[in-house]
Parts: sequence; C-alpha cells; structure tokens
Amino acid sequence: MSNTPYITCRELYEFLDDYLDGTLAPAPRHEFERHLRVCPSCVAYLDGYRRTIALSTHSPVSLDQQVSDTAPSGLLDAVRAARKAMK
Repeated sequence: MSNTPYITCRELYEFLDDYLDGTLAPAPRHEFERHLRVCPSCVAYLDGYRRTIALSTHSPVSLDQQVSDTAPSGLLDAVRAARKAMK
C-alpha cells in the first residue's frame, strides 16, 4: 500500500470525464481508483454519474432543445459529450 496521501474528492471529480472516456493517464488513473477503494461517497457519485449518462442516451428530449436556466452548463456539456461518444 502506498504511503502517499489520497487524492481528494474534489480532485477525483476533476478527473471524472477523462476516467470515464478512458483517456486518463496511468498514474492519475491509479490514484483515482485508489481513492475509490476508500471512499464510498465517490463510488456512489461515480455510479450516479454513469447512470445519468446512460439514461440521457435514451431520453426522447434533445439536449439541443431549450433547458432550464438552472441546469449547470458543465452537466449539459458532459451529457452531450457522452451521447456523442456513444454514437
């Protein structure tokens, strides 16, 4: 087991898109997965994120249609990118 400190939950969130699309380099990927082994909250967050992406790919509503002003733009961008990657 490594004696180095674990990455924080916030750092894990910053790596999330690259982790899911398989472009995260080996060293940060190792740290990402190391954090997941000790943080059930991040495991649940990752699972919810994956489910959201999966559900959005089956949505009858186009993301190009107007959405609520309260929807975070980062979330919409991530869903658009996930849909594009799954085509």
